[in-house]
Amino acid sequence: MRTLRLFALLDHLRGRLNPVSAETLAAELGVSLRTIYRDMATLQAMGAPVRGEAGIGYQMERGYFLPPLRFDADELEAITLGMRLIAARGDSQLSDAARRVSTKVSGILEGDASEAYSRLPLRAVSKPSQVSEKTAAILGQLRSAIRDKVMLDITYRDLKDVSSQRIARPLGLTVFDEVWLLTIWCETRQDFRNLRVDRIDTAARTGDRFRTEKGKRFEDYLQTLP
Repeated sequence: MRTLRLFALLDHLRGRLNPVSAETLAAELGVSLRTIYRDMATLQAMGAPVRGEAGIGYQMERGYFLPPLRFDADELEAITLGMRLIAARGDSQLSDAARRVSTKVSGILEGDASEAYSRLPLRAVSKPSQVSEKTAAILGQLRSAIRDKVMLDITYRDLKDVSSQRIARPLGLTVFDEVWLLTIWCETRQDFRNLRVDRIDTAARTGDRFRTEKGKRFEDYLQTLP
């Protein structure tokens, strides 16, 4: 039982960018503060890459890699459904990546768990349409531009079919039930804009890169939402 709790502690710390307090960990795991302190001391004594500071919290050391330790039933179902949704709704490269992730997850599961994972009764269906086909044709290009932080020269048609052209920083993508939205920082308007991906006619790289600037980031846009 304690071994599983130690693994759970590492899972809770994995991927967190900021330190997490002992109080938060105790609440998430349903144990006492004393138990968290004792378990953290045990992990550190075992050489786990965990550091803790009084009044700040615990954090996994940067630069260390820990393989996945275990998945519970809900986590496996979340992975399965998430990957199948992406496979159904993404461009061809993203869909292929989702299938590779599922294969890797299956590969680390032992015995009957691997077969059970591949047979989970969860499906994701996306009906082909003009919107989905046009989105798939340009989505990979937009994802690449976001990763590379390159400016785009975008030709866009709004819902009234009025065309406009703008130089923009591609910041992030959001998928909804029917459409994908590209969030940009529009250099023309000096403000955030959301563009329906299926209504983007062209998105050509200008050759210029942009640096991350406070006030012009995707997270800055998210803070403007109600």
